[in-house]
Amino acid sequence: MPIFDKLTNAAKDFFIESEEETSATTTPPTVPYGTPSQPAAPAAQPAATFNAPTVVQAEQRHLDHIAGLLAGDGKDFGAYMKMVKSMAAAGLSGPMLYQTAFNAFSAVNGGTMPALLASAAQFEQALVTDRDKVLARHREKMGESNTPGAAPGPVAQLAAQEKKLAADLADLTRQLQAKQQQLLQTQQQLGEERQKTQAALASYELANSAALADLQAHRKAAEAFLNTAK
Repeated sequence: MPIFDKLTNAAKDFFIESEEETSATTTPPTVPYGTPSQPAAPAAQPAATFNAPTVVQAEQRHLDHIAGLLAGDGKDFGAYMKMVKSMAAAGLSGPMLYQTAFNAFSAVNGGTMPALLASAAQFEQALVTDRDKVLARHREKMGESNTPGAAPGPVAQLAAQEKKLAADLADLTRQLQAKQQQLLQTQQQLGEERQKTQAALASYELANSAALADLQAHRKAAEAFLNTAK
């Protein structure tokens, strides 16, 4: 029957792939069949003045790292999931898919259901543990943790530099405001002194002009009378 031919080819492809990947150092991360791929839950971020970039696809280095965590010996839950995917591509689904895949998997590897589920739990725990480590390193880089003796990361260093520069700028702003106030006061005093000086000069010019006019009048009068007297 066609369905059994497809299952035979799926199993054949799976076992050949498993043999080829026995010596491989990493395997792609497995996703349960029928479950849509979901991105890892983002780490809690502190309030910030910027928006975190939206990641559409994980970087290859992260995919490789996760694949390394899920690499097994071909007798674990990861290998079983490859068998499930192969048979799903051949047309199986639902309980029959998982039961048929387990029967084929068990026949080759001699695995039991408890051992298979324990393997799945180990992979899950490996992912959880690794994520905890990554989050701890992330908090250190962001300066959110105070690990004794730990050197501050680039983000923490830049945050400290930003804080210092902001404080310096605030101090310079206060100094600038003080200088501006001094400048206004000096300009006001300068205006007042200029007015005083101009007023004093005007007063002097008035006095000088009056004295000069008086002197010239008396001189002319004296000259006229003295010349007449001769």
